[in-house]
Amino acid sequence: MVAVSVLRFRPSTPTAGALWTPLEWLSRHQVWVAFAAEVLVLLLVVWIAQRLLLRHLSSWHRRSGRAADDEFASSVRRDSVSLIRSAVKPLLLLGGLAIAVNSLPVVPAHILAMCNRLFALGMIVIALYVTYRAAMLVSHAWLRSSSARAELVDPAAFFIRVLFAGLGIMLLLDNLGVSLTAVWTSLGIGSIAVALALQDTLSNFFAGVYLRLDRPVKMGDYVKIEGKEEGYVDHLGWRSTWIKTRDNTVVVVPNAKLSSSVLTNYSMPGPQLECTVRFSVGYDADLDHVEAIVVEEAKALADTMPGLLADPAPYVELIPGFGAYALNLQLNFTVANYEGQFPAQHELRKRILARFRKEGIAVPYPQRDVHVYHGPNEKDLVSEFVGKRPIQKSA
Repeated sequence: MVAVSVLRFRPSTPTAGALWTPLEWLSRHQVWVAFAAEVLVLLLVVWIAQRLLLRHLSSWHRRSGRAADDEFASSVRRDSVSLIRSAVKPLLLLGGLAIAVNSLPVVPAHILAMCNRLFALGMIVIALYVTYRAAMLVSHAWLRSSSARAELVDPAAFFIRVLFAGLGIMLLLDNLGVSLTAVWTSLGIGSIAVALALQDTLSNFFAGVYLRLDRPVKMGDYVKIEGKEEGYVDHLGWRSTWIKTRDNTVVVVPNAKLSSSVLTNYSMPGPQLECTVRFSVGYDADLDHVEAIVVEEAKALADTMPGLLADPAPYVELIPGFGAYALNLQLNFTVANYEGQFPAQHELRKRILARFRKEGIAVPYPQRDVHVYHGPNEKDLVSEFVGKRPIQKSA
């Protein structure tokens, strides 16, 4: 009562009245003044916490950057610092705003509950976004650190987006009070209908996932599918694979067919390919001399043609071997890639033929010797043979 009576006292002097007016205003609005002071203190604490956290992050990044480590760890560390910096401000501001609103002296209970739910949703969205960005940067840094995993960047990003989008929608509906049981039921029925309607598309899609994980082919490989379509892999899609043939046309192969077919990849395990050129010489030819001049021509061509490799060295084999009218041999050589075998075979055949003509080595052609024997009883044999045949009478 003493305090109340003092507050109601009004001084008579002008100087005392001038000093008393702010004090009286503060006493009447002391709740709002306390709220404003709390907000100012909270903003100051948020600012100090933000500065300290960012300073520690910068110093940690500089200290760890001096250490020698791999590119993957350095990339993850750099992106992590950038991500944390971008997430600190909205988290601190949202948290400070939530504390400030809850410190208001006069707020209806239903409005306060709605504000708190909105603040919680904001915190969830920010946390979910930060987690999504962290998963994306870790997966990208790990996949791009190796050329063998570089093609999985897009599938991994698509999977992470779908996962976090579904998780975010479920958390949002749950915080808004929507029952997830009906949602799950609807999704189950809808997924069955979609699976039946898109059976072929889903089959090709999962076959594309298998091709990217198992990696039987990659971009630029020269492949042949069950002895039919062949060419360079020009595009690896989720539904189909494009093969560019040697006559500059594109064959679109569904991934389901590609994954279930017998596939010959001429670019694996490496692009180098061993090829043969077959030729024939007569039975009277000197095989050692023939082998020496053919290998000599192949080595001479390897020095001038980039696609023909001198190492491993070319060699000649007596394969298939003995023929009906000639000796069949083959020259084995190595080319840099599948496409290089055609000009190499062309030039080698020309050189071998020219060298054979120069050395006087004949290239035999198919022939058959017919031997006719004449004996003393030749007329009797012919008469006997003719006499056994029925005589055809003309009508």
